[in-house]
Amino acid sequence: MADERAQNGFNFQLWRYDGEPGELIPLLQAAQDHYGYIPSHAIEHISAATGIPPSKIYGVITFYNQFRLKPMGKYVIRLCQGTACHVAGAKTLLEVIEDELGIHVDETDENGLFTILTVACIGCCSLAPVMLVNEETYGRLDPKKIRAILRKIRRETAQPGKAKTASAAR
Repeated sequence: MADERAQNGFNFQLWRYDGEPGELIPLLQAAQDHYGYIPSHAIEHISAATGIPPSKIYGVITFYNQFRLKPMGKYVIRLCQGTACHVAGAKTLLEVIEDELGIHVDETDENGLFTILTVACIGCCSLAPVMLVNEETYGRLDPKKIRAILRKIRRETAQPGKAKTASAAR
């Protein structure tokens, strides 16, 4: 149902496009809301509807950090790199996450399970260092806690009857 609403929103945005220069961003947002990223066929669709060449659309997508050209993992890890987290060892934690998952920042693992992102600030400085896994906040992290959280998510995902959240790992 939500997927259908997102598709309808994307189609509605294309349908009502009236040539205004600022409308490309909302069209790209609608495509990303629907697909979870902006696939090449959506770019072609937007180009056909707007008359904007695909190369210019790619230029806008790659200029803005909010847009993605590749699918994200089921679990998106956002590790805070703000001052408090940096001082509390966020760089080491990023190395632990990358080692545990076998991928780097802005990459998704081959199973489509995890994507690693860094963010400037999550706004939970009193819990530094902090990361989000989807919408779940984990604070006062150390390498051991990071590994436990990621391994718990993997276990729960591998066992279909279990809960799909990692909140108990905190």
